[in-house]
Amino acid sequence: MEHNLNESKFILFVEILLVLAFVILDAYGYAFISQTIPILILVSISLRLKKDKWNSIGLSRTKNFFKFLGLGLIIGILLELVAIYITTPFISSLFSVEPDYSSFEGIRGNRSTLIFYIVLSWALAAFGEEICFRGYLMTRVAQLFNKGPQAWIISLVLTSILFGYGHTDQGVSGWVQEGLSGLFLGILYLATGKNLVVPIVSHGISNTLAFIMMYYGVYPGIGY
Repeated sequence: MEHNLNESKFILFVEILLVLAFVILDAYGYAFISQTIPILILVSISLRLKKDKWNSIGLSRTKNFFKFLGLGLIIGILLELVAIYITTPFISSLFSVEPDYSSFEGIRGNRSTLIFYIVLSWALAAFGEEICFRGYLMTRVAQLFNKGPQAWIISLVLTSILFGYGHTDQGVSGWVQEGLSGLFLGILYLATGKNLVVPIVSHGISNTLAFIMMYYGVYPGIGY
């Protein structure tokens, strides 16, 4: 039975559609806290029904753990700095609109709010989004297209677009920037043997740096 579930294109298509539905509902303000929560529930149910383990989507031990950890730290810092000073300004000039970071205004000068956002970000964004989008969704889309090299490229592009759309609250510039970030995190996932350590750490460090800069009022759009 589990073999049939794993091989069923129909089941894969339904799983992908459910993720799409959760992202759209979140974009329109109908998700509870975050789109990540219902998608994580879906991931858990899917793995259980298919008798898969979490390592099937990249949550696995690796002998390169500390190497990946250090790599994730460095890449996370670079990812955020490039986004702040290169890609976001370019995208903003292209669309003649700045990303909307108004929902983060409360971080500036407020230590408890800063800590809250950092903890929430590591839980729902770094771990949650990487499990949902890079680990689970990329794998399911690639399986739908038979998991060949071209299938992973299609999966990378489609999931990055959807990941960007999941940040429409930041406006079109934020959407495009997050899509680019998702694309890069997806490349990291594939480049490290479909292991989530580097994407998770990079994502978490990138967001943490952004929140710290917001706290001190030196983040573009927050305190400038």
